[in-house]
Amino acid sequence: MNSQSYIKKRLIILFLVLIAVPFMLILQMYLIFPSRLMLLEGEEYTYNVDTPVRIDAQVDKKGVLSLNGEIVQDRYTSVKLNSPLVIKSEQLGDFNINLKLFGVIPFRSVNVSVLPKTSIVPCGNTVGVKLYTDGILVIGLSEVNGMDGKGYTPWKEAGIKEGDFIELMGNIKVEDIEHLVEIVEMSQGNELNMRIRRNGKVVKTTIMPVKCSEDKTYKIGVWVRDSTAGIGTLTFYDPNTNYFAALGHGITDVDTGELLTVKEGSILKSSIVSVRKGKKGKPGELKGVFMQQESGLGEIKENSSCGIFGKLYGSIDNEYAKPMPVALRAQVKEGKAHILSNVKGEKINKFDIEIQKVLKQNEQNSKGMIIKITDPKLLDLTGGIVQGMSGSPIIQDGKVVGAVTHVFVNDPSRGYGIFIDWMLKKTTNIAQARE
Repeated sequence: MNSQSYIKKRLIILFLVLIAVPFMLILQMYLIFPSRLMLLEGEEYTYNVDTPVRIDAQVDKKGVLSLNGEIVQDRYTSVKLNSPLVIKSEQLGDFNINLKLFGVIPFRSVNVSVLPKTSIVPCGNTVGVKLYTDGILVIGLSEVNGMDGKGYTPWKEAGIKEGDFIELMGNIKVEDIEHLVEIVEMSQGNELNMRIRRNGKVVKTTIMPVKCSEDKTYKIGVWVRDSTAGIGTLTFYDPNTNYFAALGHGITDVDTGELLTVKEGSILKSSIVSVRKGKKGKPGELKGVFMQQESGLGEIKENSSCGIFGKLYGSIDNEYAKPMPVALRAQVKEGKAHILSNVKGEKINKFDIEIQKVLKQNEQNSKGMIIKITDPKLLDLTGGIVQGMSGSPIIQDGKVVGAVTHVFVNDPSRGYGIFIDWMLKKTTNIAQARE
């Protein structure tokens, strides 16, 4: 009995090992290969996987990719991973790679975007940002005191929430806050059709304005905003198209946290007049003025989670503004780097930093690497990363690798940076769509 029990236990252990080994291999391969990959046209990327297994790869477009020098077709191509894997993009565009372990077990589908091999011009200039929203943003809700002394909430019956964008009122496109007030007043208390945008979706409703006892005007009980302005940093522009990228993160409303959609906007030349030094628990800030007497630098086309994008009217001049190649996520490494930043007047300076950690990412995110300011001059002047420096380009080994985005509140010398490929892809897509 004891002998049979021992054999049974050994068989169970063997069975579990036989299941666990392929499972661990699948998990390892799944973690090694990202679900999204960006490549530059014609460039080779080497991955030292160093695993004694074989994978099979298939693409949904012929002739767009080569693995270890062999063009991948619509059939599966076998690749051994016990030596460096060399990936090279052969054509521009987006496509998918399906991967199988040992030619049998599917473990990952990789979406690949091939961007044009291009040089961009890193900037580092602070700019004034003016943005007008597409629709009127609801930032607060309140009661309306009616002529009968009662409190009314027209917005509640209409289902309006903070963060909604009012697009149509009375079947009329709302241009700005003054226009909204005018439409509500003209209703004379009659029901108005409304179209609002919530989380990218259209919602249709109706609302009944109430005559306010305080000023005898009609109101719907919402506090709204239609524009914003501030200081940020220009990251780069493409000298071939003049399309630019800035900030490295989106512009959100201070009250609702909603990402603002762009009706129109511009960037202006600015000058830094003072610095509020960052301290533990209290982020610092660059304080600048817009150069209103000068013409704008460019037009904002889009505000996204990875920055603002648009087209310059001309080139940007500073001593560092020279075309430079880019490094995509897979090429960024921990170690020394520097940023270009404008923290005094209009002068651009180069400051030393250290990339402390490179984070794996499959989806667009403004927090791709952890950086630390190591330059004594910048630490003495600002305490580290401060508001207004967002967008300062990060350069490593002669290539633009990203941009500064956030500061650690409890350690101003450290913060996050975004990978440049997210910003470059967005710039490329906007340029292609609008040209």
